[in-house]
Amino acid sequence: MEPIIAAIVRIFTVSTIRYFLLAGIPFLIFYLFFPKKLSSRKIQLKAASKKDFIREVWHSLQSTLVFTVISVIIMFTPVKNYTQLYTNVNDYPIWYIFVSLALSLVIHDTYFYWMHRVLHHKKLFHLTHLVHHRSTNPSPWTSYSFHLLEAIAEGGVLLVITMIMPMHPLTVLLFTIVGFIINVYGHLGYEIMPRKFRHSVLFEVLNSSVHHNLHHSKFKGNYGLYFRVWDRLMGTEHPDYVKEYDKVQARRFPQEAPAGGVTN
Repeated sequence: MEPIIAAIVRIFTVSTIRYFLLAGIPFLIFYLFFPKKLSSRKIQLKAASKKDFIREVWHSLQSTLVFTVISVIIMFTPVKNYTQLYTNVNDYPIWYIFVSLALSLVIHDTYFYWMHRVLHHKKLFHLTHLVHHRSTNPSPWTSYSFHLLEAIAEGGVLLVITMIMPMHPLTVLLFTIVGFIINVYGHLGYEIMPRKFRHSVLFEVLNSSVHHNLHHSKFKGNYGLYFRVWDRLMGTEHPDYVKEYDKVQARRFPQEAPAGGVTN
């Protein structure tokens, strides 16, 4: 039992430091150091309060603990025997590390989309997901701000992924880091995509900070995590998304004519 507790303490400590670094650095840049200079990128012009930030950090630390326990159960208990985790990096080609990382993000996006829609069911929303949606004007601290039950559902994706495909612990680590960075961007409250993104194929596939911010302000639609694919296939993308994205970009680049090349 002691090795399990030691693993929980170690992973929770590292994960907490990672949370404060990856969410804290963008928060310092956009909310404390340069809010006026970056104001044209702000999606919602109103400001969140210090009380909101404290609440989000508190719930995020609880979620971090839940994610830690799930990770330890998967990697250091007999549950590992039901997964396809492998520790010898030579069992698969080195390039598979990156292929499995990309596949894990695709799987996660599908898992998240359907889990997210379920959490918006009226019988579950107030029980669980409302904690996350109290942040109607999200910030980087919102990224892990979940109800305990939602954190369990969120973290469950790691068990799903490791059961259906071979994963090296390094890939698991990269998955958690890359996924969290994208999550922070989605909750940033500022749009940082370059101007050319709007007229690229990537705009049709990838989510933006505006995309997820609209979900927080409107509560419905835009359920995807990394990609627009499921929202567009299922007709759940908010009808004002492109218009709202263009509105933010028009503030950022006022010298340009309003974007209109890519439409839904």
